[in-house]
Amino acid sequence: MSNVVLNAKKRFVDFLSLLCFLTLVLGVGFTLGFLTGPDAWYANLVKPSFNPPNVVFPLVWTILYTMIAVAGWRIWRVACKSIPMGLWAMQMGLNWLWSPAFFVAHQPEMAMIIIILMLMTILLFIIRAKKYDKIASVLFIPYAVWVGVASSLNIAIYWLN
Repeated sequence: MSNVVLNAKKRFVDFLSLLCFLTLVLGVGFTLGFLTGPDAWYANLVKPSFNPPNVVFPLVWTILYTMIAVAGWRIWRVACKSIPMGLWAMQMGLNWLWSPAFFVAHQPEMAMIIIILMLMTILLFIIRAKKYDKIASVLFIPYAVWVGVASSLNIAIYWLN
């Protein structure tokens, strides 16, 4: 095969794999958000003064989930069986566990443990991914900041209630 055909084939596989990452991360994230979103229990909780309005969360998570998917895809392309890829999968699992723990099980304490583990995993991903793909590492920085804020919110809600 010619280089042109091989390059076109590689670009097509890259496009399809990116689409898979985006579909998985955004699809599961939005489905969980829809199925486990805030309810009357959450509305009645005492919240800290720094709690953002509910309308902020879907916008922020759409942006973050896109960045998370792209970062995972970038690491998968260069090191699919690496520690950063394992950390990416681990933080994704923890991310998807948090909403059911908090909003469905009404367990802020369990959710607090999950989100702190998630933040630690995200920070480890940032550190370890840098060796393989600096862009993937940088894409996780806003996510770490947001999860840091979310951790503070979770802890505050736990203590206030």
